[in-house]
Amino acid sequence: MLRTPSRGIAALATGIVAALLFASRGIAGSAPTITALPDPAIDQPLATTRGEQTIVLAGGCFWGVQAVFQHVKGVVSATSGYAGGTLASPSYEQVSSSTTGHAESVKIVFDSSQVSLGQLLKVFFSVAHDPTELNRQGPDVGTQYRSAVFYTNEAQHKVVQAYIDQLKQAKAFRDPIVTQVAPLKAFYEAEGYHQNYYNLHPNQPYIVINDRPKVEALKTQFAQLWRD
Repeated sequence: MLRTPSRGIAALATGIVAALLFASRGIAGSAPTITALPDPAIDQPLATTRGEQTIVLAGGCFWGVQAVFQHVKGVVSATSGYAGGTLASPSYEQVSSSTTGHAESVKIVFDSSQVSLGQLLKVFFSVAHDPTELNRQGPDVGTQYRSAVFYTNEAQHKVVQAYIDQLKQAKAFRDPIVTQVAPLKAFYEAEGYHQNYYNLHPNQPYIVINDRPKVEALKTQFAQLWRD
């Protein structure tokens, strides 16, 4: 039997209250209004032939981040897991204790001839999460829900840091960006019941309230990158 992860009770309670508030305003389930971000001034050009790159992104609960990138053209795979900590092969329960240093993350493998790293970063900072929330994301609180980018080579590092600096200089967000930027040391795939969670549980209140608006925002704001 599929078990419900421990994030459920408190997060769902918070989410249900938020849903009732949204419903009273007639906007339940709608995509959030997000300030358009600039395209990255520094990016990797599209490759002339097919080639795969990997980047690991953390932005709160990995269910929603995975769902967003599963709908981005050029993404070969998006896998939920854990990165940034010290414990080898951690379990969900261990990561949830906020003692391992890991963040809930998504390993994104993409075809660099179809989508650039800069385009993925724009999606990440625009609709996949809020980079100004420190050690939390929405109803989820703890260092495991921090905003982070784990790069796999120095070329990626350059693009990531340049884009964050660009957003800061442009004052794209009202509050400071708190995204951690660090080299990827290891990525541990999450348990099977966390994979493809959004698609398997589309009507779960947590998904409806916290993650569906992200996917809808991707569809409306990044039509050129959207795929079903």
